[in-house]
Amino acid sequence: MSGNLPVDEPARRLNGPARARDIDVDVHSRVWLGWDAYFAVVWVGTVLFVLGGAFPAPFAVRLAACGLVTLMVPWYLYAGRQALRTGGEDERAAGRYVYVAVVLFSVTTWLMPESRMATFALVPQCFMVLRYRQAMITVAVINVLPIVGWAAIWRPEAGPLFFNAVSAAVTLVFSLVFGSWIIKVIEQSEERGALIAELDASREEVARLSTEHGALAERERMSREIHDTLAQGFTSLLMLVQAVEGELDNDLPGARRHLALMERTARENLAEARALVAGRAPADLEGDASLPDALRRLADRHEASLVVTGGARPLAPGLEVVVLRSCQEALSNVRKHAGPDARAEVRLAYDEEELTLAVRDTGCGFDTGAPHQGYGLRGLRARVAEVRGTAEIDGRPGEGTTVTVRLPLPEVAVAAPVGVPAPAAAGPGCTPLPHPPHALPRTSRSPE
Repeated sequence: MSGNLPVDEPARRLNGPARARDIDVDVHSRVWLGWDAYFAVVWVGTVLFVLGGAFPAPFAVRLAACGLVTLMVPWYLYAGRQALRTGGEDERAAGRYVYVAVVLFSVTTWLMPESRMATFALVPQCFMVLRYRQAMITVAVINVLPIVGWAAIWRPEAGPLFFNAVSAAVTLVFSLVFGSWIIKVIEQSEERGALIAELDASREEVARLSTEHGALAERERMSREIHDTLAQGFTSLLMLVQAVEGELDNDLPGARRHLALMERTARENLAEARALVAGRAPADLEGDASLPDALRRLADRHEASLVVTGGARPLAPGLEVVVLRSCQEALSNVRKHAGPDARAEVRLAYDEEELTLAVRDTGCGFDTGAPHQGYGLRGLRARVAEVRGTAEIDGRPGEGTTVTVRLPLPEVAVAAPVGVPAPAAAGPGCTPLPHPPHALPRTSRSPE
């Protein structure tokens, strides 16, 4: 059916397919047998009215009127049904069908006024296949023209003429009002269908974007894990190989010590690789190992000292992994960039509401305000941000660097201390840096 649209716009059809969907939103488009039955009942009723009507007319005129009504049936089956099923997409074919049907109907009503009952079949068809303005004009013609032609041919008395004129006026008003209301209902139905289609498309798009985002997030997570574990392990192995090459000729004990360290690093790297593939916790945190224990082992491997303050307690695995990886990244940067004589210290402080990790070195330092191409610090910040923490890098050329990570802790009761909250023994050849044992160095936020 046409829509209640501006007259210069194409109207929507009663059975027209929704433009945003591949299926019809109007249920009538899927019950054509019901429409066929309705039209058949109207036409049969029209024939019976013509044959048994009260209007005085010769029997030959009645038969002629019945014949014209009967001609509407094959014309509907030949041209009308297709026009109705397609919603009047072929406007020329739809207009031709309605024009011929109106002519047959008008001539019939001129002969027998009782044949105006066919209006109930023609009016819905006009709204189904014509544009809004065309449908309204055609409906007016269907209701007015038969009375004018009948009055001109038969010149009836005032009584029958008045009765038929009033009947035609009531039918016209009913057709226009009811048709307009149905138009709005069908238009809303099509709009809802379009909105549902858009919603379905939006859901598919959200699902696709969620999948892509999940894949990207997983790729970033794997990149960080590989960078913080395997890549750093291989870097350590390369540095140890270079050290061994320089010691083979004049320092065999040192070479053996570095070879043993290479073996331990390779085994730890293998354990990290297996944990990464299996999706388990990092190797240093597996079993009953606490976070201070894992950091102590990590500090020992990098010949750094560790200081733990506050009441150490078990935390969520995700938080412990973030702390461990952050410490790995910071110590790896010390080994790669701080210089051969640099010493590093790791400080872990437990508070009621916050966990703070600080890694400070006495190396060459760098300008934190200058742009950097490396992935490590960006990955560290991203990892910390995922648990709503903050990462600060403070350093100046020649004055060393401090990496500070602060993570908010959930409000839970403080558990019994895990490990010894006291300074751990420094690694071989290292001395703890001069910091008060009760506090961590406060650093300014590095420029992004």
